[in-house]
Amino acid sequence: MAAPDAPRDDAESPENVPADAPDEVKADAAAAEGSGEDFHAARLGDDVSDRPRKDIPDPKDAAEPDDTIHQPEDVAPDSSAEEPGKTQRVDVEGEEAPMDAEPTTQKRAALVYNPTKVDPETLRTRVAGLAAEADWAEPLFYETTVDDLGDDATRAALDEKVDAVLVAGGDGTVRAVAEALTSTGVPLTIIPSGTGNLLARNLNLPLTDTDAMIRATFDGDILSIDTGLARIRRADGEVEEHGFSVMAGIGLDAAMIQNTRDDLKKQVGWVAYVDGAARSLVSAKPFRVMYQLDGHRLHSAKVQSVLFANCGALQGGVALIPDASVADGRLDVAVLQPSGVLGWLGVWRSIVWDNSVLRKFRAGRRVLERRKDTSVRYLRGTGIELATAPAQPIELDGDEFGEATRIYTRIIAGGLVVALPKGHDTSTL
Repeated sequence: MAAPDAPRDDAESPENVPADAPDEVKADAAAAEGSGEDFHAARLGDDVSDRPRKDIPDPKDAAEPDDTIHQPEDVAPDSSAEEPGKTQRVDVEGEEAPMDAEPTTQKRAALVYNPTKVDPETLRTRVAGLAAEADWAEPLFYETTVDDLGDDATRAALDEKVDAVLVAGGDGTVRAVAEALTSTGVPLTIIPSGTGNLLARNLNLPLTDTDAMIRATFDGDILSIDTGLARIRRADGEVEEHGFSVMAGIGLDAAMIQNTRDDLKKQVGWVAYVDGAARSLVSAKPFRVMYQLDGHRLHSAKVQSVLFANCGALQGGVALIPDASVADGRLDVAVLQPSGVLGWLGVWRSIVWDNSVLRKFRAGRRVLERRKDTSVRYLRGTGIELATAPAQPIELDGDEFGEATRIYTRIIAGGLVVALPKGHDTSTL
């Protein structure tokens, strides 16, 4: 891969394709070489126009596990079903509290947490105790609900002019809170919990020292990091915008997440995605996309998945995009386009072996410099637009988000401020 400061494009040329390759492979390679055509002037073709998929189930059947693509409103949110309501504020004892907090002249923090992922009583007590030690006012406590993943609660906290926000829950909760805090300048503290917390992992935060992260809110270091924004167009023309902190994706990775059983995820954590991947690969079919990096050429290719990354590491230490940085103002993109079984072996080798093992050693890096592999292509830029039809499943930070015919993702450089333990090493970020 290119140096981190060099714009990357999937510039593997047709000359790199073996002479005896199938005609379809040659055609895709030629299409991937790019054109001078503008994205909005281009057409996918009459055979792949934007249209709803005919195999989408009735909404009442969409919650049936494993074999359907859910829309966001069809899926139980990552929150408590026992406490409905848009925004739920409680006191340190867990009793319902009024939304309008008492004014204070002291600094004050807010804690937004998913009560199904943490021990609420213990967490509230520790946050309140460490806030008092730091001479801050008693924090405001907000629980996520079936109607609020955390973004509305965070906006309610911002209305109270809080000086910092802590979040505790799964990746969905972190994503929602981070989205609400983007471009506000209010620091976010991530208290690792849930099955993933990929943003915490990519920031190399202590995953088991809750007190260290809580203290970081009051006396830690502050770092500005990038955050992502995805503009999504549905098959019916509806357009939505959502933030993401780690990565977004379209295609097989979203289907894999959709196919991951919730009960298995709770039991074994990130390993459950192996189960989802195995069941998704059985019916996985490539699909045609057109894509264009901001300021670059228009491309067309058949792919299995496209990932838009703000961070590069997955669970279990797997380096999806080893050069990705959370603070470089760039969006890293991985285009997965394996051809047959050998192509999938190439994807596995590139992500699990090359990126996560060989790249750590000088001799391994020399091997990679000489290797040509088109099963995974890497791109880099400030934003990318992609279109496909029929609609394909999408995901944001590990949460399924229905289907889209077009997605534009970009990076907001330095858009999120995070609190880190005092002296935390940021040299590898």
